Amino acid sequence: MNRQALAGLQSPVGVAVVALITVLGVTGAAIVVAGADPLAAWYQFLVAPLTSQFRLLEVLVASTPLLLCGLSVAIAFRAGYWNIGAEGQLLLGAIAAGGLGQVLTDVPPILAVPVMIGGGALAGAAWAFVPALLRVRLGIDEVVTTLLLNPVALLFVKALVQGPWRDPMGITESPPIAASAHFPRLLEGSRLHLGFVLGIVGIVIAWYVLTRTATGLRVRAVGLAPGAARFAGIPVERTLLRVALVSGAIAGIAGVSEVAGLQYRLTAGLSPGYGYSGIVVAMLGGLTMPGVLLAGLLLGDLTIGSSIAERTLSVPSQMGEVIQGMLLLAMVAVLATRAWRSRRAAIDEPPPAGPSPADGSRASPTDRPGEPPPIAAEGVG
Repeated sequence: MNRQALAGLQSPVGVAVVALITVLGVTGAAIVVAGADPLAAWYQFLVAPLTSQFRLLEVLVASTPLLLCGLSVAIAFRAGYWNIGAEGQLLLGAIAAGGLGQVLTDVPPILAVPVMIGGGALAGAAWAFVPALLRVRLGIDEVVTTLLLNPVALLFVKALVQGPWRDPMGITESPPIAASAHFPRLLEGSRLHLGFVLGIVGIVIAWYVLTRTATGLRVRAVGLAPGAARFAGIPVERTLLRVALVSGAIAGIAGVSEVAGLQYRLTAGLSPGYGYSGIVVAMLGGLTMPGVLLAGLLLGDLTIGSSIAERTLSVPSQMGEVIQGMLLLAMVAVLATRAWRSRRAAIDEPPPAGPSPADGSRASPTDRPGEPPPIAAEGVG
């Protein structure tokens, strides 16, 4: 393999392609065990959802929460803040939407919809605030704190819909929100709603900020080398806190999108794990905004394709979730291998001649001594 081809495989797009091909091969065996033809199954998974306008619009509907959660996770990961709590932040945004939607009965939609979005964003950011504060002040690992808050958020939802917010006509759901708080539909006769536009606009804004502004440069610098960023005068702790709040706010908007765009009420089963799928979207997209867009659409395609394959080939619908999990594992494996090869190459290189510069930087809880830069951020521009 020549050097140009090797460099292409090591790019974010190349990593995603390698991971996808690996998953196609591994899951093909599982499809055979399920009693179906792998080629026919993959056609139903990937191509059949795109063969009609109705199915294509359903792909976009399924992609909406994945785009928002993937955007939330990708922004946090780019700054070196490992937010695994998008699921809980989504649920808090949904709680805010479910509560606000019940009191906005006399408010016109032009005001009610922005209030719903803003309320959900504030709720998601508030849920993300404590883990972020623990990280920047005490150096407590946010992977643990954000992950542990996810089941707490779910219990909070269940307590509301089975308690004070319980609909007398339902079991685990709240009363419906006001019609004025519904997200407008983008096409007549379809379920595609304003949430999809919010996801696309958010991705475009994030791409511009991260790649074309000084703020984006600071965020990427903090993610790649917090010690060097601090030496350059970048307020690392403040940057991490702000990024964490933005990430939580976007995940909260994803919760609003599900309540105001599809469910029209708060339910215990609102999210089948969109926050966790957002990690797959962010990683599969190489933490780039165009990659997040493509990965979100791909997983939305798989979601609709899974139901089609179940009806036509009797392939279990859970196979789509298996594929998502395999994609994440394959991405992590390929990225870890690439990082290991980079470290080995750096070790094999002879040290530069001359005296070593004195290190006058001060350790900080956010620097995490001995931890390598985020492997997913390598090669991302």
